[in-house]
Amino acid sequence: MDDIIDLVSLSDEELKKLIGELTAEEHEVSRQRRILHGRIDILRAELVLRLQQHHEAGESIITADDVTRLSEILAARLPAVEVVERRGDEPAAAED
Repeated sequence: MDDIIDLVSLSDEELKKLIGELTAEEHEVSRQRRILHGRIDILRAELVLRLQQHHEAGESIITADDVTRLSEILAARLPAVEVVERRGDEPAAAED
C-alpha cells in the first residue's frame, strides 16, 4: 500500500478486497520469513558440525581475536555502538 488511500471513498466491497489482498501479502511475507529461518537454521547447524569436527581433530575453535572481541563486548567498548542520551523512561545505555 504505497499510496495513501482515501478510505472514505471506497465501497464496502473495495475495502473487503483490499483487506483480502493485504492479508494474502502478509501470508506470503510470513511464508518467506519461515523459509529464511529454515535456511538460517540449516546454515547454523552446518557451522556447528564443522566446529565440532575441528574440535575433535584437536584444533582450537576459539582464536585470540575471539577472546579480544569478547573482552571488548564485556567491557562495553564496542566500536560501532553509540551511547544514546536517556529520554523519559527509556533504559540508560551502557557507558565506558
